[in-house]
Amino acid sequence: MLNLPSRPDENKDIPIGLVGAPELIEPIVLVLRSFPSFRPIVRPAECDEDTVRCAEELLSEVEVLFMTDPDAFRLVKEKLPSPVPMHYLPLSGAGFFKAICRVLMQTVQSSLPLAGVTVDTFPEETVRHMIKGTDPSLSGMIHICDADRSSIEEIYEFHARHYRNGSSSASLSANRRVAERLEQSGVPCVYIEPADNDIVIALERALLSTETRRSKESQIVVGMVVVDNFDSVIRSRASEHEVQKLRLDVQRTMLDFIERLDGYLTPLGPNEFLFFTTRGLFERETGGYKYISLASQAQKRFGLSLSIGIGFGLSANVAGTNARAALRSTKDAGGGTCFIVREDQTFIGPLEMSEPLQYDLSFRDAELLKKVEEAGLTTAYLSRLFASASRHGKLDYTAVELAALLDLTTRSANRLLVQWADAGLAEPREMRKAGRGRPTQVYVFTFMREHLSEHGISLRS
Repeated sequence: MLNLPSRPDENKDIPIGLVGAPELIEPIVLVLRSFPSFRPIVRPAECDEDTVRCAEELLSEVEVLFMTDPDAFRLVKEKLPSPVPMHYLPLSGAGFFKAICRVLMQTVQSSLPLAGVTVDTFPEETVRHMIKGTDPSLSGMIHICDADRSSIEEIYEFHARHYRNGSSSASLSANRRVAERLEQSGVPCVYIEPADNDIVIALERALLSTETRRSKESQIVVGMVVVDNFDSVIRSRASEHEVQKLRLDVQRTMLDFIERLDGYLTPLGPNEFLFFTTRGLFERETGGYKYISLASQAQKRFGLSLSIGIGFGLSANVAGTNARAALRSTKDAGGGTCFIVREDQTFIGPLEMSEPLQYDLSFRDAELLKKVEEAGLTTAYLSRLFASASRHGKLDYTAVELAALLDLTTRSANRLLVQWADAGLAEPREMRKAGRGRPTQVYVFTFMREHLSEHGISLRS
């Protein structure tokens, strides 16, 4: 029995209609918890008629419709002209890899030879490519059904026929109804489930298509930053000269942070700052309101604790009032943290006070992953590169920049860059002049571009 919200939660902003198979709606709702802007309205549908009816009911209630699978999306698109954006949960290699690995494991455990595997829904070219990266010996044993041109009955018959005539000993299906019917008929079948990462990407695209989201991109953000216990920090300095240097260093750190936000900074005193930016830029810099790197920089460089209050609003007055309320909450919590007050006076926080150094490496190309590992690009290094690229859109590095990111010596960074260039992972580009010294070589990690683009991350050209 699904325990899913079916009525609106008035504290959230953007109503999204979820229509489709109940077993697929449940994991989508779980992932939706990490999207505070969405208010899910759920309509489980057991058949095609229910899918169209539920979608039609939701058109006047939601800003975006989200279908659980491509079949439901195509059906509603054909039957129902929609005035709101429509999206669906696409299939990817992540779910396929997991399913094929289960088949191979079951074959090993049964000690029976694998006669073949039938697959539906995925295009033939995609399946061949993924199999090549998993186990090339399977290429001649894969039978693919063109699910786009087949009914559920035809897909079922395709799997069952190959199993009955002995050309297949297992089936992979991305259609839940087909998978259940095959199991009931005694045909071994593994259901290809969508991965959480696929759900996140699809929901991000749905969010970006909404009118509310587009208007919020340019919404005003006001930030108030206070250095905690600044007087005691000053008293610990040996001279006035050191105090002045500290103040300049703190202001320079603030300016660097505001530059990334394309914002405007005003010092209100030696230990208090006010800044302005837009919501879209602030969200990207903070990873979707999850962390704020300014605090960790101040702590690491100067041993200072920051209290930060952020306010959103449709006017500067509202945003400023909310920022002050957020700062009070930060102080009430003991300082050294950050809260956000949104335009409806709801709170977000406290935020993490440092950015994550890791990145979710959900590679779908096994060949690429093998190539990366053979070139000595470890998972730890790769994760830091992706974390930096996803935040700054940066794929180009000099040896000095790479050394700072990976916590290496410049000599080691140079050696690794040459090694990765030889493996085709990095490309030497233009020479960059740094000060009065000799120009330094810039390397671009081109292999990361496609992966990051799939996640909707904008990159520098």
